Amino acid sequence: MNNQITNVYIWDMDETLILLKSLLNGSYAEAFAGLKDAQKGVEIGKMWEKHILQISDDFFFYEQVCLEIENCNKPFLEALSKYDDGQDLSDYDFNQDGFSPPHDDLNKRKLAYRHRIIANKYKQGLHNILDQEMMDVWDALYKMTDEYTDGWLSSARALLEQCLAGNEDPTICNTIAGGVVRSNATGSRHINVLVTSGSLIPSLVKCLLFRLDNLISHENVYSSWDVGKLQCFQWIKERFDNRNTRFCAIGDGWEECEAAQAMNWPFIKVDLRPNSSHRFPGLTLRTVGFYFSIVYRNPDSENDDD
Repeated sequence: MNNQITNVYIWDMDETLILLKSLLNGSYAEAFAGLKDAQKGVEIGKMWEKHILQISDDFFFYEQVCLEIENCNKPFLEALSKYDDGQDLSDYDFNQDGFSPPHDDLNKRKLAYRHRIIANKYKQGLHNILDQEMMDVWDALYKMTDEYTDGWLSSARALLEQCLAGNEDPTICNTIAGGVVRSNATGSRHINVLVTSGSLIPSLVKCLLFRLDNLISHENVYSSWDVGKLQCFQWIKERFDNRNTRFCAIGDGWEECEAAQAMNWPFIKVDLRPNSSHRFPGLTLRTVGFYFSIVYRNPDSENDDD
């Protein structure tokens, strides 16, 4: 449809969809003025850090790509796709292919191969990577964290589902290719995009561990580590923009706020404080729709209806 509305929701990760830094430095507990056990939060954060790094290294080439070889972080997995010749990688030995500096076309192809494997593993999910014992540990840690944070993780995930559906009932939608969802009721399209200041591989692993991978496709995960959030926002606009596309950025930091202002997009600032409505639980689809309507001047009937 020529008049089909597309809503693109651009999310920050840390201290927005997930909590990690604020657990490690105690700022999450401090916001509760003594009602939260700060040390428990630090211990939970350290367990997440351990799992994120271990899985990044063991299954997603992180140590090889980003720690041993400098300047190999890319802003998104498709960044080197033009160097991928489509070679069958089923018997490819990534430990013996001589991947190293300098960053010439040959080594860019080797990095593109690794990105292809990472994308496939992301699509398959952690249940096809981890053994049952590790799955049980991961599940227990997720539940512990969600309980400690009063449902922050599950609430954020529920809002992502509602944003994709364009409705507070996330079952009223059809998933289509590329992590895009079309609402059955209106025909509008809804897309979740992640722009994080962290490096790309650990950020993809975070999506998997925090159960966001079926709500944000690997093509829609961007790392602003090297290029900044404004550049990522500009790429996203170029990728999705048409006259009926609307963008909204959601995050806790100054950089995404300034980038959204530069793009003339609405920005929702997430606030850790327990009395805030712009946190999880608290932030609602109705509030997101309100921000859309202010900037784009036409109330979103999907998001604003009672």
